[in-house]
Amino acid sequence: MNAQPAAAQNMGAGLTAALVTRTRAITYGALPSNVRELALQCARDWFAVTIAAADQSLPALLLEHALAEGGRPLASIVARSAKVAPLQAALINGATAHMLDYDDVNLSMNGHPSAVIMPALLAAAEPLHAAGADLIAAFVAGYETACRVGLLVAPGHYARGYHATATVGAVAAAAGCAHLMKLNAAQTAAALGIAATQAAGLKSMFGTECKPFHAGLAAQSGLRAAQLAARNMDSRRDVLECAQGFAATLSPNCNPQAILGNPDKFYILENLFKYHASCYGTHSALECVRQLREAHGVEPAMIKHAIVRVEQGSNGVCNIQNPRNGLEAKFSVRFMTALGLAAVDTSDLAVYSEATAAEPALCALRDRITVELVSGWTSMQTEIILELVDGRRLTAMTDAGVPATDFAGQGRRVTAKFERLVTPVLGASRGRDLLSLLQRLDQTGVDELMAAASLPAGA
Repeated sequence: MNAQPAAAQNMGAGLTAALVTRTRAITYGALPSNVRELALQCARDWFAVTIAAADQSLPALLLEHALAEGGRPLASIVARSAKVAPLQAALINGATAHMLDYDDVNLSMNGHPSAVIMPALLAAAEPLHAAGADLIAAFVAGYETACRVGLLVAPGHYARGYHATATVGAVAAAAGCAHLMKLNAAQTAAALGIAATQAAGLKSMFGTECKPFHAGLAAQSGLRAAQLAARNMDSRRDVLECAQGFAATLSPNCNPQAILGNPDKFYILENLFKYHASCYGTHSALECVRQLREAHGVEPAMIKHAIVRVEQGSNGVCNIQNPRNGLEAKFSVRFMTALGLAAVDTSDLAVYSEATAAEPALCALRDRITVELVSGWTSMQTEIILELVDGRRLTAMTDAGVPATDFAGQGRRVTAKFERLVTPVLGASRGRDLLSLLQRLDQTGVDELMAAASLPAGA
């Protein structure tokens, strides 16, 4: 007897088909203005964090491997002069985008949508000489897929140990690429199936180079899935809901209404941008610390003991107690709180190093901090309690998971982040040119955009 979990038995038919119908109906002209604006902000942020990470060891290793492997040089590598085969470009640019853990987040997906969807689309779009408006529409199609599929398998998928950026991200990238390539409904459903059967990524890899590698693999898998579906490769076309399919296999509890419900909702409006170069699970703590410093003039010498109270799911995400290097520091709410209390600029990429992780004063401050896990809170809710040497007790609570509603103000912050990260790599003039193209992406061709984001030949 082939018994299935209750969640699988009650899944209901037609979920994949319903999602395909919804994403294929997205057109640039019909997108609300605020959705277009959010997509432009996501593109701006993606290029910023990807360009800033271009000199990291993993992107260099992956590019070296791609060049040694060979292939038709049809797609550009951001902030490099090389071109490689599209699947290689999706892998390299995707891994680079997630390398600094500075890329955007959506809690419905429980991961990083732009890091996966954008590199897959750019690698598909450049050989097609696609228009920027088509890129935006395809990005929104992929983004909405990411959030609905993420909610379908929440919360058990992530809690079980899967990195949703890698798994859900592969399906989302396939949906976006299928939209850009104008696949029909049957081909799009097949693309989701081909991507879903490739989906993989373990949360146990957080703090290593495998985490950004996940994003690259998901982008590559999504693009490959759409390419193969375009050639009419066979696949299950009900992969999300079928027995032993994506949801039933990868999650103990599934919510079909995530696909079917809220038909007019755009989840991209809940996108969260990072202004600290660390795991988003540490951002609420950093905002609490900022509030306490500004309101009470708190300095490290004043602190006897600090308690950081976070939702219990943080334990498997960002609770490395004693980080040994910069990458592990990004996933240590304890150490990030110490950085914040010491007024270290956590937006500065140079902060995340082995030397900083071992700095005696910071480690001494870290050791006066205790992390407590709380059940029943929202995933990003954080409270900090400071016990001062003079006997005072100060508290602050923040939830960085609440999306911004001032889109114009958010756009200015994203632009400032872009300029801070891009100028040192491309130079002021080239950085301004790229920013201008990104701000009018709907009037730009992808060829022109990628030329501006790359270095001249021989550079």
